[in-house]
Amino acid sequence: MTRSVLGIIGGSGIYDLPGLENVRDETVTTPWGEPSAPLRHGEIADLPMVFLPRHGRGHIFSPSDINYRANIDAMKRAGVTSIVSLSACGSFKEELAPGSFVLVDQFVDRTVKRESSFFGKGCVAHISMAHPVAPRVADCIAKAAEAEDIAIARGGTYVCMEGPQFSTLAESLTYRQLGYTVIGMTNMPEAKLAREAEICYATVAMVTDYDCWHPDHDAVTVSDVIKVLLGNAQRAQRLIARVARDFPREHEPCPIGSDRALDHALITAPEFRDPAVVAKLDAVAGRVL
Repeated sequence: MTRSVLGIIGGSGIYDLPGLENVRDETVTTPWGEPSAPLRHGEIADLPMVFLPRHGRGHIFSPSDINYRANIDAMKRAGVTSIVSLSACGSFKEELAPGSFVLVDQFVDRTVKRESSFFGKGCVAHISMAHPVAPRVADCIAKAAEAEDIAIARGGTYVCMEGPQFSTLAESLTYRQLGYTVIGMTNMPEAKLAREAEICYATVAMVTDYDCWHPDHDAVTVSDVIKVLLGNAQRAQRLIARVARDFPREHEPCPIGSDRALDHALITAPEFRDPAVVAKLDAVAGRVL
């Protein structure tokens, strides 16, 4: 079996991962450009881990400016087998108040400006996103939350908007009526790219606000969000430390095939594949190319 390497992508308010031992930073250059920051390698309880702040250290990238392809490619080159995404979000559910954690299991992509695939002209592939979250990773997170007495709602749909502006009231009411659970700006195309790279992926969505649908709460402001972020970040760090302590040391095959997503995805015949495109896919798709 393959050794487990756990990747952590930190969202708003999470720019470091306390508790890592044997820490070293690595600057990675990918065929897709520069990732958000140098990768931070380390260990918790002897589990190899790789941390990347999604927005860069100091929060210098807006959701639309993040190089998602470079981030996931860099994680793949580092040997990451599973990713836990930590993401700030707004809530469409009365019972999911600011400070709540949600272990989402579905995504809706409403972004319009982002490169959402490693594949394209010269080498076409189509991967399944029917079930975007790796269940074993989600199970590990749920068990860690229970062990640490951190309340977490299991299941829900994360709608990813383009941003960087927050929702209009009409958008917020529409998404709520559609039954979505939370709204954020970063998990797409990140989840799609992780699947293309055959990395198991799960998200902890950390509620900071009620978006703007709630009649008893003001419209979202950065200052209000930051207040909740600080508390969320502390619990998230405790949660990740527990996940790491209990995470399987050997990578177990994903029951939905997240780690074999490319087995039947490539459609371009080998003799027609663009060598330049294939070269860029060395880390992401080298197993099948």
